[in-house]
Amino acid sequence: MSRMPPPYHAGAVALDNGRQRWTFAELDHLRADMARQFTHLGTRVLATLLDNGPAWVVADAAARDAAVVHVPLPAFFTPAQIAHALAVAGVDTVLTVPAAAARWPQAPALPCCVAGQELVLLRLPATAVAMPAGTAKITFTSGTTGTPKGVCLDAAAMDRVAEGLVQALAPLDIRRHLCALPLAVLLENIAGLMAPLRQGATCITLPLAELGLSGSSSFDVARFDATVQAQQPHSLILLPQMLRAWTAWLTATGARAPGSLRLVAVGGAAVGAPLLAAARSLGIPAYEGYGLSEGASVQTLNLPGRDRPGSAGAALPHAQLRIAADGEIEVAGSLFSGYLGQATPVGPWWPTGDLGRLDADGFLHVDGRKKHVLITAFGRNVAPEWVETTLGNEAAIAQAVVLGDGQPFLSAVLWPVTPATSNAQLQAAIDAANLTLPDYAQIHHWCRGQAPFTSEFGMATANGRPRREVVRHVHASALGLEARGA
Repeated sequence: MSRMPPPYHAGAVALDNGRQRWTFAELDHLRADMARQFTHLGTRVLATLLDNGPAWVVADAAARDAAVVHVPLPAFFTPAQIAHALAVAGVDTVLTVPAAAARWPQAPALPCCVAGQELVLLRLPATAVAMPAGTAKITFTSGTTGTPKGVCLDAAAMDRVAEGLVQALAPLDIRRHLCALPLAVLLENIAGLMAPLRQGATCITLPLAELGLSGSSSFDVARFDATVQAQQPHSLILLPQMLRAWTAWLTATGARAPGSLRLVAVGGAAVGAPLLAAARSLGIPAYEGYGLSEGASVQTLNLPGRDRPGSAGAALPHAQLRIAADGEIEVAGSLFSGYLGQATPVGPWWPTGDLGRLDADGFLHVDGRKKHVLITAFGRNVAPEWVETTLGNEAAIAQAVVLGDGQPFLSAVLWPVTPATSNAQLQAAIDAANLTLPDYAQIHHWCRGQAPFTSEFGMATANGRPRREVVRHVHASALGLEARGA
């Protein structure tokens, strides 16, 4: 997070945790105090294991001021993932709450108070590790194996994204942003914190439980709706499943989203035009975007006045996009510095691993992951995310994973929107989705999932992407698939 540029007044409110407010001047004072603490301790690499709140914001800013590498750890990381991140990043200081400090009983602890919250600074024995020059933040993304991969970002790349968002969102005059995702997630960190503060807006940083979030994927939509209604924000960032649940909640209760909302940005996975239309009909100004950690977060975004539902939007001012000969999306403009522990240099363009196309007006259409493409027994290439998005647009289906590599037809594992959803309702949803799909992409066999596709049940990564091989293995018998090649 960079310091506020003029013309915004130092007395304006920067942070609001629902009980107390801090001005930009007070935030600057807090960050300077914490930066001095880091310097005094000799901190080189700081890990934060904190809930959303002003303390997280202060620590992030102070690390930058003190030239300390910040490693934000999501609270939903497992102990093994946390231990891995600390070790490979050479973390020498951990900032966390006293209850969590018990994980490191041998570590010297220094109590501290940050923005009114009692915390602990823990000193860990650590050996300096090699990382790209200028690394300011290491964001860990967990892949299909569950082992987090460290993406090293410098301050300039993050600033470019924040400034690009400020330029693009200026016409909306957003003055209150509610942080609805963990601040440790790069998307919220940059698009939901750095960018709003840079433009002088207030960031509402409530504990995640007040927003109905717990773990990596538990979501109490009733509590979320009550909080949004109470806070009356101008903007939010949501994951597609959160938008789907909120839309269903408003529909079922006959309520509408608060009229204060000017933008609800949705990213992390494909959304689909039907869900966007349903959300907008209920007062949710939902707009889909696209980004990746290696590009320092968001790259494209639909916006009021420049919107193409079903696409991921046009490039933001900081981003450049092109499509390779094999259909892979490549980006430039705000790239990371490299992966932690890997010496491979990053070129001017980064292959994202995603397949897509740019239409004549510059809107990006994302088809799915390059490595996930299914090749049927008839030689047809199918991106499963495309079919999964189509299935997810049906009201009865909360989640879907599509299988069928090497098989004559596609199959799907479905998780219903409620336990009371009948098999007949799911079949009707499949039939409706199939009507919109070409024959080679239609679902011929399906089964109900044995559990939700979440990390708690081992069928998704910590950031919510399905672990396809695990889903296939668990449900192969129910679908009549062979043990391999499905």
